[in-house]
Amino acid sequence: MADRRKREIVDAITALLTELIEQDERTIRQAEVKQESEPVEMLTVKECADQIKGLTENTVRQLVKQDKLPHIRSGRGERGKILIKKSDLYECINQMTASDFK
Repeated sequence: MADRRKREIVDAITALLTELIEQDERTIRQAEVKQESEPVEMLTVKECADQIKGLTENTVRQLVKQDKLPHIRSGRGERGKILIKKSDLYECINQMTASDFK
């Protein structure tokens, strides 16, 4: 293959990669803007159990204890109230149910 043809191919690949990177960066910026504009809904352990049929408060606490469910504690130490983002709850449950069907 001639050097000129090789150079054309490399240039075409470089242009495509640059375009893909720019599209990816735009997508990331759009997602960040969307996340900033949406309010975050935080749920207590009881509210989590009420959200999903068949989920108990004990199961939610176990998922928190095993670090399978992202959470924060409001208040002091281990006695602080556990708060969980609603989106994190649904993501965790979806991952768990998806892995059950594999």
